[in-house]
This record gives sequence, C-alpha cells and structure tokens, in this order.
Amino acid sequence: MSNVIIRGMTEKDIDEVLEIEKEAFETPWSRDAFVLELIKNQLAKYIVADKDNKIVGYGGLWLILDEGHITNIAVRASFRGQGIGNLLLEKLIDICEEREINNMTLEVRKSNLVAQALYKKYGFLDCGIRKGYYTDIKEDAVIMWRVK
Repeated sequence: MSNVIIRGMTEKDIDEVLEIEKEAFETPWSRDAFVLELIKNQLAKYIVADKDNKIVGYGGLWLILDEGHITNIAVRASFRGQGIGNLLLEKLIDICEEREINNMTLEVRKSNLVAQALYKKYGFLDCGIRKGYYTDIKEDAVIMWRVK
C-alpha cells in the first residue's frame, strides 16, 4: 500500500489510536491502558500505520521469552480492505524474527472471521478455544499459534 509508513507508536498517537480502538472493538482499551503499555510494559511493542500523517491502523505485541503474543491489530473502518492489516501483521512478525522469536500466539473472537483469515494467511493455526474469554458478551476466543 503506497504512502503507508509502519513505525513505532508514540504517546502522541494515542488519541487517533483510541478512535480506531472504539471503531474496532466492543470493549475498547482505555487511554491509561495504552499509556501503560507504551511507558511501563518493557515486554510491549506497539506500532502504527501512518498514511499522510493520519494513523489508519495499529498493532501490539508482547515479547515474552521465546514467544510473541499479539495483543491487538485494528484498522480504521474507512481504510479496511486496503492491505493495512497485512502490513501491520508482517511488521509484528518481523519484530519477532529480528529477535529470533519463532513462536507467536493470539486470541481472536470466534465471530471475527476476517481477522482469523488474515492470521491463517500468515501461517497461524487454530489450536484451541478459550470459553467466555471476552467477558463483555461471554464470547469464546479462538487461540491461534504460528510456529516457524
């Protein structure tokens, strides 16, 4: 996708990230949650997709020993279907590979078939279910793993 730069998230990006978060998720993260992830969580790495100085997507990852745990990926509604989710996921995979982390995991809503298809495209496999993981509506999560 032209004119899209994937870069590290900064505190200045949080307002726009929160807009995307509210569009994308039934139970959005708070400003405090993102600030804590950026400032205090030494295991966290967050990135944004910047198109013409507008944040159009973001993704997050926890780097825990030999495992990368994707916390979230979201794209602004008006920019979906343009490959931005692919770019974000590719960068999260690159971050892990640069650190010689070959195992990646995530949880995704059972109903979120679009996200599951994206993850499967990059080698993630369904490996289990977490019953009632999403407490807002007691929805199950599909556990997915990518092992290189």
